[in-house]
Amino acid sequence: MLSPGLEKVLAQDRPTPYLALDPQVVRQRYRELAAAFGDAQILYAVKACPEPAVLRALVGEGAGFDVASQQEITLCLAAGADPRTLQHGNPVRGPGAAARAAADGVRRFVTDSAEDVDALTAEAPGARVQVRLSVDDTGSATPFHGKFGALPGEAVALLRRAAQRDLEPVGVTFHAGSQQTRPGTYAAAVAVALETAGRAGLARPELDLGGGWPVAYRSPVAGPAEFAAAVRDAVDGAAAAGHVDGADLLLEPGRALAGPAGVLRSSVLRVSRRPGIDHRRWVYLDVGRYQGLAETEGEAIGYPLRVPGRAGRPAPAVLAGPTCDGDDVIYRRTPVALPADLAAGDLVDLLHTGAYTSSYASVGFNGFGPLDVVVADEA
Repeated sequence: MLSPGLEKVLAQDRPTPYLALDPQVVRQRYRELAAAFGDAQILYAVKACPEPAVLRALVGEGAGFDVASQQEITLCLAAGADPRTLQHGNPVRGPGAAARAAADGVRRFVTDSAEDVDALTAEAPGARVQVRLSVDDTGSATPFHGKFGALPGEAVALLRRAAQRDLEPVGVTFHAGSQQTRPGTYAAAVAVALETAGRAGLARPELDLGGGWPVAYRSPVAGPAEFAAAVRDAVDGAAAAGHVDGADLLLEPGRALAGPAGVLRSSVLRVSRRPGIDHRRWVYLDVGRYQGLAETEGEAIGYPLRVPGRAGRPAPAVLAGPTCDGDDVIYRRTPVALPADLAAGDLVDLLHTGAYTSSYASVGFNGFGPLDVVVADEA
């Protein structure tokens, strides 16, 4: 069931494609996550959906923000965020990036290499630092494949290096992979992270659980309470083992807050039969991989679909985007059943598309412009 705000936007006649977005859904999802995790500090991952209305809503809820660039810092400050609630979570910073962030009042940084620790020493002296660990991300739709994070032994060395260079090493962080559906994966990562923090001499570290918190796209997923219970048990286990006295928790949801807040409305360009190629119909939409559906690469994320105005018998289809790029096929393996009477000009809605759509859209590949966003309380 869609929120009243989304239904109001979708009831209006406007050109497709566009993303209908309801910040009130983001607020509700934030409150649910905050209730489950108690005193944990929630840092919204701005990259998921950087719309100013979403950022303003979360500032009003008391959220902090996980930022990865100077532009994201600027957006958060413009939305009214206190720079002390911002954490620069991207350890791949170019020369001067940390200094610019520090000049704007950002004092919290994530690092995962000796080179970055030295850069932080020069550009943001005295900054609070978390070291990011590389952890198992089994169960995620999009693993990180080692792009970020240090192994435990190296993480201990980095925490000590930070202390020696007059930074303030406050804790550890990790990312369990995007759309992570297994609470046990978070629990295992917590155990490794807290043992690592204890080896570095942090008795009560900050433990940033990162992002990856899932959305129920086509299948149910564990709720916030189940994930929170798994994390608490792992923290208690680390304390019982003597690794730490406890931990101050943070988490960085993006998808989990913004995903259910959006509907991507598209139109059918053509329905074609491809004799000898595929027994199914090919349905071409006016939105695809390059207009916001980047997470369908490898068919990693299967968005639920609905077809307003058609109630015919469902029949299988391949779903493709509008560009002349051969990779612009949305779902070939993922089962798609659309009304048999579907025709060019019909509307197709992709649900739970509030995260990683508008922020992923190209500026104009093949002449198709960026994805328009219509905000519910501003429509």
